[in-house]
Amino acid sequence: MKKTLLAAALLAGFAGAAQAETSVTLYGIVDIGVGYQQIKGGGFDKQSKFGLANGVQNGSRWGLRGSEDLGDGLRAVFTLESGFNSADGQSAQGGRLFGRQATLGLASNSWGQLDFGRQTNIASKFFGSIDPFAEGFNMANIGTAFSSANTTRYDNMVLYQTPVFGGFQAGAGYSFNIDDTNAAQTGYRTNNNQRGITAGVRYVNGPINIAAAYDQLNRSETDTTGANTGDRIRAWLVGGTYDFEVVKLALAYGQTKDGWIQASSIVGPFSGSAPSGLPGNLTSNAYRDGLKVNSYLVGLSAPIGGATSIFGSWQRLDPNNGNFYATGNNDETTNVFSLGATYDLSKRTNLYAVASYAKDYAFVDGLKSTMGVVGIRHRF
Repeated sequence: MKKTLLAAALLAGFAGAAQAETSVTLYGIVDIGVGYQQIKGGGFDKQSKFGLANGVQNGSRWGLRGSEDLGDGLRAVFTLESGFNSADGQSAQGGRLFGRQATLGLASNSWGQLDFGRQTNIASKFFGSIDPFAEGFNMANIGTAFSSANTTRYDNMVLYQTPVFGGFQAGAGYSFNIDDTNAAQTGYRTNNNQRGITAGVRYVNGPINIAAAYDQLNRSETDTTGANTGDRIRAWLVGGTYDFEVVKLALAYGQTKDGWIQASSIVGPFSGSAPSGLPGNLTSNAYRDGLKVNSYLVGLSAPIGGATSIFGSWQRLDPNNGNFYATGNNDETTNVFSLGATYDLSKRTNLYAVASYAKDYAFVDGLKSTMGVVGIRHRF
């Protein structure tokens, strides 16, 4: 009898240990608000939209995150994250099931983490903590001026990130095909796919947060669309924050050459909210040989009391010529002024408000965009 009880106790202990070695977490965000955007000038008819705006502070999502202890400090890790529109329930990221992230990898506290699959690039990972808007609040966040940091995702990527050594961390990745849905490629040869390179380094210690990143997209050899097209897009940026406790200052500078990576950040909080008839393509990678855009950001953020935070930024996009669009001569400097605030109702739920104004919007002379949204976000 005693042996039976002892065996049962040992089996229960082993089962508990096995459960402790493997974990799977269900998580998510539901974010929805009411917004308004007006676009006018630049030779276009005045257009405006008022209604529900989905995923303004953060994209609505649900996901599964898991880890298994393989011994000797090595872990198998995976993340499956699905984006959706909380206003109508439809899938985001072009209808992909796990469009926000789908990765499997190995991680170790000693040598870092290696992930395989669809995921964000290094610029998006390292500059989210530098942006006063934390890469949320579309049209207000750092991705407006620095397109490679616009929560940019690559399919088919191998990404390695080092551990943190004395505040320093580095990462590098290569995508064999950044977008499997691109019809302008065959996929039968490596060079027929859009390939991507991403790399960066950051230093975080106390009040200091500094980062630098580089991205390069190599055009598919079978993609012959558009005029003045180049073979690759290159983007780099440097930036940092210093936390004075009362207020946090953010600064960033970067440059994009021979194109623009995922310019959808400047269209605002609504799907398809770019003004109809606008020349060029604002929602995908634009290869333009000879185009150079210098980007700048100055931002501030500050807590007010225990539940409220305010933040704002000025962004400037300065192109050198009119080759952004396949047609026309739109090379005006865009300035974007944004202000936002959050109020915590609990640890998981908060209210938010954001307003943004863009002059010479999308590099078009005289085109102006005004946007405002109030909403609620819940995390689980």
